[in-house]
Amino acid sequence: MNFVEELRWRGMIHEIMPGTEEQLQKELTSGYVGIDPTADSLHIGHLVGVMILKHFQRAGHRPIALIGGATGMIGDPSMKSAERNLLDEATLRHNQESLKKQLAKFLDFESDNPNAALLVNNYDWMKDFSFLNFIRDIGKHITVNYMMSKDSVKKRLNGESSEGMSFTEFSYQLMQGYDFLHLYQTLGCRIQMGGSDQWGNITTGTELIRRKAGGEAFALVCPLITKADGTKFGKTESGNVWLDRRYTSPYKFYQFWLNVSDEDAEKYIKIFTALDKEEIEGLVVEQKTAPHLRALQKRLAKEITIMVHSEDDYNQAVEASNILFGNATADALKKLDEETFLQVFEGVPTFDISKDELAGGIKAVDLLTEKAAVFPSKGEMRKTVQAGGVMINKEKLENFDDAIDASSLIAGKYIIAQKGKKNYFLLIAK
Repeated sequence: MNFVEELRWRGMIHEIMPGTEEQLQKELTSGYVGIDPTADSLHIGHLVGVMILKHFQRAGHRPIALIGGATGMIGDPSMKSAERNLLDEATLRHNQESLKKQLAKFLDFESDNPNAALLVNNYDWMKDFSFLNFIRDIGKHITVNYMMSKDSVKKRLNGESSEGMSFTEFSYQLMQGYDFLHLYQTLGCRIQMGGSDQWGNITTGTELIRRKAGGEAFALVCPLITKADGTKFGKTESGNVWLDRRYTSPYKFYQFWLNVSDEDAEKYIKIFTALDKEEIEGLVVEQKTAPHLRALQKRLAKEITIMVHSEDDYNQAVEASNILFGNATADALKKLDEETFLQVFEGVPTFDISKDELAGGIKAVDLLTEKAAVFPSKGEMRKTVQAGGVMINKEKLENFDDAIDASSLIAGKYIIAQKGKKNYFLLIAK
């Protein structure tokens, strides 16, 4: 597999340094991507870099995931309008361990193959580097003029923020450049990859390798991923979409990909899956022939949910999705854990009802008109029940005056009433 060709058809190359492709075709090459360790989970914004490393390993090269423990203590000024909070070492180590577990789902760290992935942390080689030694041994090789010419620096200095840029942040590109030099000298790393906003920092590294070590190194960056409407990819109203289920449940994760636009699905399936070109082209044709079936979204959501979580999580997410939009059964409803149950019915009208009144049983007609205003009148409810249009917990209500009691409660406190195919109501017993 030709790595550069693979990324090219997937739309994952924004800029590439001359000689990069030739180097990769010549021999097994080590290459790295830096990952910010400011949280103990990756979010989907990190996935582009992770997928680059995955394809790099698939092409027979050795991927290095660099956790930016030292640089994470400073904060990268690229495309940022303000400095970030700095982390302590204990937090960084915890985050590193958590990120490695997630990365292991994409990369092979364990095999004896020469291209087994490596995880490194730049804190390990920066922590004992004195300031004097750093500015003497590294700083003298890169001029201030060179550093000032970078877009990431220019944007901060000429930006709307009146605070300018601290020396700490200004030194970031030198530190990242030194990471590349260190990996070049200790692990023979010849290429750094990342997002297009990293081009300035990465080329500082190639320049430092040239000036300090007389060596040749390479760079490749991918475009920053946006949505079809131009807004930032990966953000929802509730914030980032995380890979850790503690922050984003598998159901919500699956829903995120399932709900992307047709245009975005066609782009994302190339970037975020390892499906081959032929299969993706087949799915694109399928989508254009029958867009309402959403073949691209369904396959994208399936591939990435299984890759990040598991096949079981994917199947449960599909089943949970069918509760609202398919023919799910009462059993499927009862199998949901409470968190997923509440996410499935997020945003539907809710009513509080009395648990005590349910204990002795209450007529469905009284429950859904007087206790919870699902129907405006008993007459309307009677007609809808006779037409077979009322369901309690996904089971058809046969008679409008059937008794409902506490045995109908899901998780001991919820009842789902359904009027027609699409109108759901959540009754919460308190």
